[in-house]
Formats: sequence, structure tokens, C-alpha cells
Amino acid sequence: MGSDVPKPFIELNGKSILQRTIECFLKTEGLEIVIVVTSEDKFAGCAQILDNIQENGIDLKLVKGGVERQYSIWNAIRELPNDIELVAIHDAVRPFVKTEYIDKCFDAADEFGGAVLSIPVKDTIKKINEDHIVIETPERSKLWQAQTPQVFRKDIIFKAYKLAIKNSFLGTDDSSLVERMGETVKVIEGGRENLKITFPIDLKVAELIINEGL
Repeated sequence: MGSDVPKPFIELNGKSILQRTIECFLKTEGLEIVIVVTSEDKFAGCAQILDNIQENGIDLKLVKGGVERQYSIWNAIRELPNDIELVAIHDAVRPFVKTEYIDKCFDAADEFGGAVLSIPVKDTIKKINEDHIVIETPERSKLWQAQTPQVFRKDIIFKAYKLAIKNSFLGTDDSSLVERMGETVKVIEGGRENLKITFPIDLKVAELIINEGL
């Protein structure tokens, strides 16, 4: 991003990206707890952001992260109360996910065991070898770009993480850990406004989404 300010702390129209992201989930029926995973030196900044959120009885908690994203998620999963049935894992810098998509993911995970919010790939994808020679052009209609949230039954995601750690397997997303166990993961079509803020141009798009009410 080229900024000294961590991405979740960057403000968009008076609110941090992290606050906007958390608030996307607060209307989800049955939500009991939101766990924010961060480095120890960012605890104070995150705590200040959480203090600004009207949680309506939802438990807001901070957990120390790990050296990889996967280990950070594992730290959070282990902090979940015993009565939790479904777990949503979401990028802190996707502040525009719509409640209707979150709800669809929860419903699908309850039925199938896992669900991933995704969008159809709009560009042609090339598979290459180590010499950057094209070896395959996958059929675009079967390719989807994974987003978050990714939602799972708690028992499934807990087992998937334990197995991944035991096998020293590092997945590119949470769903890949569940898939390798042979469990079902349902793809739910989301929207392109659910962007992951990564580059400076994404901030311009984010401002447009907010100002235009997209």
C-alpha cells in the first residue's frame, strides 16, 4: 500500500477499514462473537477501533496472530466458545461484503458443511510450467475467484486445521484445508464490490463505493 498506517487502520470517510468490515457482520442473525487476530504491537489500535463499535451484545475479542495467516486463524478458532456451531473467516480489508451474501454463506455451510463466497473469473486464465510456457487454458466457465467470508461448521474447520498442522500443510485459503479432507464446500456467488483493499487504487474504488452507495 505504500503507507506507514496498517491497511485495517486506514480511514475511509471517517471510519477505519477494520470497523467497516466488522460492521458488515453485526446484522447477521445469531452472531455471538467476533475475534480480531492481530500482532501484539497492534493490540492497542485494534482495541480502540473495537471500542467504537456498537456490538449489541456481541462479544468482541482480540487474539494474537501467528507467523502465517493460517496459524493466526488457528489461534482464533481455539478461542471459540464450545456452543459455537458455524465459523466465518473473513479478511479484515474486505469492508463491503453485503449481509445477504454473509447469510447465504451461513445457510450453505449449515447444509453442506462449508461455503465460500466467490465470483466468476472474468479473464482467461493460463496455466504455465517453470519456464513460463503455457501448458493449459482451463475452461473459464468452471473457474471462480474465491473471496471471503468462508464459512464452515465448527467441527469441520477445527478438524481441518488440526490435520493441516499435523501434516505441515499450508493452504492458500481456509477452504483448501477442508477440501483436502474430502468435505463438501459450496460456492456462493457474491459481488465484485467485495474487493480486498491491497493497492492504493483500491482506496479510490472504495471511496467510490461509499460515495455512490454501491
